Amino acid sequence: MAMSYNSKDEVDGGPPCAPGGAAKNRRPDNTAFKQQRLPAWQPILTAGTVLPTFFIIGLIFIPIGIGIFVTSNNIREIEIDYTGIDPSSPCNKCLSRNVTPCICTINFTLEQSFEGNVFMYYGLSNFYQNHRRYVKSRDDSQLNGDPTALLNPSKECEPYRRNEDKPIAPCGAIANSMFNDTTKPVNWVNPVYLLDSDQDNNGFINEDFIVWMRTAALPTFRKLYRIIERKSDLHPTLPAGDYFLNIKYNYPVHSFDGRKRMILSTISWMGGKNPFLGIAYITTGSISFLLGVVLLVINHKYRNSSNTADITI
Repeated sequence: MAMSYNSKDEVDGGPPCAPGGAAKNRRPDNTAFKQQRLPAWQPILTAGTVLPTFFIIGLIFIPIGIGIFVTSNNIREIEIDYTGIDPSSPCNKCLSRNVTPCICTINFTLEQSFEGNVFMYYGLSNFYQNHRRYVKSRDDSQLNGDPTALLNPSKECEPYRRNEDKPIAPCGAIANSMFNDTTKPVNWVNPVYLLDSDQDNNGFINEDFIVWMRTAALPTFRKLYRIIERKSDLHPTLPAGDYFLNIKYNYPVHSFDGRKRMILSTISWMGGKNPFLGIAYITTGSISFLLGVVLLVINHKYRNSSNTADITI
């Protein structure tokens, strides 16, 4: 028996099906979601809603930025570069000696007293701890004390994985390059149990080692070394005056044009000295307030012109 074909059948329910079969329907379900009938809200941006937003952001951000900036400037901080490139640097004589380590003395003066706890950092410049291969060059299982990883370090640690067929622990480029102007190992020629000079040696659980293994995101960074705690509320932690710092100069940085620094700093409720955050708030608030003023003038000028044109028409 002949059958007729109607294009409407293909639109509504697809091609015709065999007699007695279920009709196929590709039409979406009649729901609010599939038929796009969900309630929606579209804000209408008018001068009455936009302009107050700009002014409110400006009035909030500017005072916050000023407060953060003033707080940051009140933090006491001194930074001493002792790389030794400058001929006048006391550590410059260490570069011409073959004796390692060389001890040099840095004299410095605190113009103002340091109140509260004082944080001592060492800083490095042009040292890229964020390099992909450098970041991966470690074995976390080994650091967690896994006996298997201690005897067979990860291949990611190459070329600091084995030394004369003996496993290196801790392995990898991060551990091998640990900053050591103030600690014992020089490229880990000494075993890990000599990392800590304290009698209560704790091996891998060494604070200096843990801090170093937390790789920095930028090539110029500082890492906490010690905390000088305040012992009396009647006297400052570090009174103003002359001080000296003895440094065991044995960490090479000239091969990559690096710099070494020692930093003493106090902190506040917002952390260490960081004027950028306050400047960012002040800049954002000022730009927002300025845009509000400009848009207010434009709106006032062209709104009157628009009303005049409507009356004329």
